[in-house]
Amino acid sequence: AEYKLKTKAVMVFFFSFTTPFGIALGIGLSNVYSGNSPTALIVQGLLNACSAGLLNYMALVDLLAADFLGPKLQSNMKLQFQAYVAVLLGAGFMSLMA
Repeated sequence: AEYKLKTKAVMVFFFSFTTPFGIALGIGLSNVYSGNSPTALIVQGLLNACSAGLLNYMALVDLLAADFLGPKLQSNMKLQFQAYVAVLLGAGFMSLMA
């Protein structure tokens, strides 16, 4: 990505600050964190669900939309049908593996 020098410097600063802060926070909380408590399991489940939702959104909306809205698929109905079937089969097989 072509960012200006100031934008790059801000991103480097925040990455350099938040990464060690997150590591220190994790080390500090590891002494009081109980991974088997009901609250921890609920929080972990909610965070996993949010991550999965964001991944699905990125895959379906941002990545597939560019392919399915392109002129190659829009002009050929047979190719469009095959692409839809391939996406549905791929999603089905991934859910079976999960």
